[in-house]
Amino acid sequence: MWEQNFPGPNGDMTTGETMISQKAIVIAEDNEGHATLIKRNLRRGKVRYPIIHLKDGEETLNFFTRSGEGPHMERGVEYVLLLDINMPKINGIEILRELRNNHEFINLPIIMVTTTNNPTEIEKCYSLGCSNYIAKHVDYHEFSNKIKELGKYIHRLEAPLAS
Repeated sequence: MWEQNFPGPNGDMTTGETMISQKAIVIAEDNEGHATLIKRNLRRGKVRYPIIHLKDGEETLNFFTRSGEGPHMERGVEYVLLLDINMPKINGIEILRELRNNHEFINLPIIMVTTTNNPTEIEKCYSLGCSNYIAKHVDYHEFSNKIKELGKYIHRLEAPLAS
């Protein structure tokens, strides 16, 4: 369990709250604007878990495998991964494949949140074991609503504790 300050629903640090949690959301997204939009709408969806933003595929794999530099996952925390496909260094499909091939992450909720809405890519992600797939829509309001709904889903989601 950890205690962390985070911004309130409008991203304003002065209205941040202190939270004790055993669940955390990891956003693997190289586009800062998309990451901010996802965070903002998760907060609007009443998500109060810590959010960790990782900016490329290598950093994401290092986080979960506790290797290399940068932040690493902590024991005893339930993680939910929101994973973009098109990222530098290692793409999201390779990350999905690597994590699903590791018995420690077989039940990790991995939700693809990406601009790719190609049916072949979607089918590939599901065949590799993604938990859900959300295409980033051009329509801001539609995408925002999907992310708010995702926040409600995450509240009900039970994820395995990191060991």
